[in-house]
Formats: sequence, C-alpha cells, structure tokens
Amino acid sequence: MLKHVAEKVGNLSLRTERASAIIERMERTRSPREVAIVVYPGVQSLDVTGPLEVFAGATALIDAQARAERPYRVHILSRDADPLATSSGLTLVPDAALRDAPAEIDTLIVAGGSGSRAAVADVALIKWLTRAAASARRTASVCTGAFLLAEAGLLDGRSATTHWASAAELARLYPRARVDADPIFLRDGAIWTSAGVTAGMDLALALVEEDLDRDAALLIARHLVLFLRRPGNQSQFSATLAAQQPQREPLREAQRLIVEQIAGEHSVEAMAARAHMSPRHFARAFRAETGVTPARYVERVRLEAARRQLEDSADPIATVAADCGFGTPETMRRAFLRALEVGPAEYRRRFHARPRSPAHAA
Repeated sequence: MLKHVAEKVGNLSLRTERASAIIERMERTRSPREVAIVVYPGVQSLDVTGPLEVFAGATALIDAQARAERPYRVHILSRDADPLATSSGLTLVPDAALRDAPAEIDTLIVAGGSGSRAAVADVALIKWLTRAAASARRTASVCTGAFLLAEAGLLDGRSATTHWASAAELARLYPRARVDADPIFLRDGAIWTSAGVTAGMDLALALVEEDLDRDAALLIARHLVLFLRRPGNQSQFSATLAAQQPQREPLREAQRLIVEQIAGEHSVEAMAARAHMSPRHFARAFRAETGVTPARYVERVRLEAARRQLEDSADPIATVAADCGFGTPETMRRAFLRALEVGPAEYRRRFHARPRSPAHAA
C-alpha cells in the first residue's frame, strides 16, 4: 500500500524525505474533516477554487483506497444549489444547498466577491451562517466574505482582515470588529479571516498546517507552485507594490536601483546625489510620490530579499544579512522583529523549505 501511495505522491511531484511520515499521520485520521465553502451569485471564483485546491492537495497525498479516510471532504454550498455566475462570469455548480449541509461541519469557509454586498442582505443565509458557525470547529472567510461573518455577529470584538480596498468599509459598517487592513490572514480564536484572492490559499495552507503539520503545508504549496507558504502576519503588499509609482524619473530610477542592487549604498544622501537633488528635497519628494520614506522603502525591499534567501537557502544568517544590505546579523534581526515580530533564525525554522534527499531527487 505504501508503495502505491509513494507512486501517487511522486506523480504529484511532492516526493520528499518526509512524505512517508506525513502519509502515516494522515492514515491515522479516523474520519474526514467536513469542509463547507459557502458561495453565492457574484462570488470570486478564486476565493472558492484556491482553498479547494489546497484541501484537494492534502487529500491527494494519500491513496483514495487506503485504510484510513481522506483527510478532508469538501462541499460547495449555496442557498439553493442552483448554478450561479461568479464575478468573472464563470458558472459554478454548487454541490448542495445549505439545507443539505453536512450535519457536523469541521471547517466553515465563506468566500468573497463583488456579490458579497448582496449576500449580506440575505437574511436566511446570515442566519444559517450564525447557526453553522456555532457548531463548527472553526470558521473562516476569504476576502469580502468577512462582511458576511460580520453581519452574522461573528467578528464582534475580534481582530479581522479583508482585502485592503474593503477594509475601511468593513470597519465603518461593523465598528465592533477590530479591522486590520495589513495582514494576509488573521486568526482570533476559532475565527480566521484573510485578504483577497490568493490569500485564501495562504489561509487554507495554515489550516492544513494546524491539522497535519508544517511539512504537509509546504508539500502542497510546492505542488501548487506557490511562491511560498506565507505567514499570516505578512503584509498584503510587497514593498514594490505597496509603494506608489513615482511620477519623476529620478525617483523611479532610485526605486529600481534599490531592488537591483540590494546591498548597495542607499542612504538618503547617496540616493539624492544620484538623483541630483538635495537630501531634504529627495526625502520629501520620495515620500510624497511613493507614500513611504526612503529608509522605510529600502528596509522593506531588503526584508523581502532576506525572507526569500532564508526560505530557499542554507546560507548562514551573517551571509544573508550581508547579501541583503543589512550589514550585520543584529541589524537584520531588529528589522525582522519590527516587521514580523520574529527573528531571522526563527523565521527560517518555520518557513525554510527542506531540500530533497538525493534518493528522491527528480
């Protein structure tokens, strides 16, 4: 049986030196966890299929005919189970109506999308969510699905996030929720909320990690060719996306050099000299046109580079600090603690991708 499982895992390009151990843990699961993803007209298709693919990846790690049940059984639920149009126009056919939901839902997920505003007004749907969440082990939302959780009273007194473009509205409409627009996902007790679209996959990977372990989540992330399995407190924005595009060419050139020459000299004085501006004028112009100070932008870019190197390499911490422009490990450690509330060594322990052994190399 294990040989058959190994072949299946191999076909998914998920073979690692710990795959067998993960499969053994899965095989000890006595019954599948019932996952219900709630949809409605105008739902964002990726808010549904992203988490679905993550749970399917966990299931694919074991043989369907093995002794144990599959780790997850996913149900797509809607008000009446009729085919519905997603926000992109794709037609989605739910598995069942709300009234036919599993008797014992382990994980309840509400997808987001432009149709969430209308769904909030569906009294029967909101009442069902309130009842279902009361008995589910955990409840989650993707993107603007948070509005439905808030309408159901599930975010009262809790920290929550949503897509950055909708965070202010969520906070205004539901002042009892503590809305944080920055993280890609948040957990407050049994309630999980996430930012938009691909953040739903990060959230689902975190749920899998909680159920199985970190290695299972990393295996699935690699199979789905995700850039990485991001921690929940990571910002919704990359440094280069968070900062606005400057109008003036010298400022755009300064941004480009920071990214391309990460360990270069990027003090305000040096950047101002390259832009043929005074340091004071450069600092003011950069902040006015990008929304962040030059120093903050440089630190964010270097943090992203350091995270990637810690995740993907076995380079010593001192080497990473030097390569990414921090100079010393202590300077990098302080930057990590400020931004991520965790030091570089602990970050690597949590998110470093273990190399495959030679026996399992492709």
